[in-house]
Amino acid sequence: MDCTNRSDATLSERPLAGKTAAITGASSGIGRATALALSEAGAAVVIQARRRDRLHQLAEDISHRGGKVLAVEGDAGLEEDIDRLLDKTLAWEDGACKYDIVVVNAGRGLAGGILTSDQSQWQELYRVNVLGAAYLMRRAGQYMVERKAGDIVALSSVVAKNLSPFGAFYGSSKAAVSVIAEAVRRDVAPSGVRVSIVMPGIALSEFQEMAGYNQDNFGNTVAQFGKLLEPKEIADTICWLLALPPHVNINEIMIRPTGQTYP
Repeated sequence: MDCTNRSDATLSERPLAGKTAAITGASSGIGRATALALSEAGAAVVIQARRRDRLHQLAEDISHRGGKVLAVEGDAGLEEDIDRLLDKTLAWEDGACKYDIVVVNAGRGLAGGILTSDQSQWQELYRVNVLGAAYLMRRAGQYMVERKAGDIVALSSVVAKNLSPFGAFYGSSKAAVSVIAEAVRRDVAPSGVRVSIVMPGIALSEFQEMAGYNQDNFGNTVAQFGKLLEPKEIADTICWLLALPPHVNINEIMIRPTGQTYP
């Protein structure tokens, strides 16, 4: 059923009904929470991640809740895997062979600054966080301009604007994501396509452990900030901005735990 034919009550409960969303880095953290939130809001979701077991467990969770889901394994830093994600989305009948929303979420962290971070990881971090994100935004933007509609949501970070004491080199990659997303916005806005940059503060997930953060270089400092964000709180914010009227575009949104003084 077309979304415009639904009752106002149904629209308020499932504001993304009739839409199809592709989400990268969906196996954990903010990506997983976003896939669940968008599905609950009525969207058909296409999820991508490298970890097969986590990805298919999420697909089962969404299916059991009555959602439409397609799992596509892949590396969000590889152009061929991004192409495969979008091509499979366009061939997916349950998603109406289209996509309306792309959430550019996949990324990895790295503890330390320019002098102290592990230089051997620099290229891999930029491959995923910057080059893969840029390619996905480029392809999605080209498609959405043709359709004269669509939403691109790029996950950046508060450290893109505020130098982090925990991961300055990582922050440089997120600064690049923010700049690229704004450049895409300027290209696609005349065609009615929206681009939103979401900059979370400290949210609890396995991201910290995988980035090399520990009690000494992270935990002791953030303890003073009180209750930290949960991935679902970021996901709910993404859902809210996507449900706004088409002529309203939240270009940037920064979300911190109330007690987080910096970054």
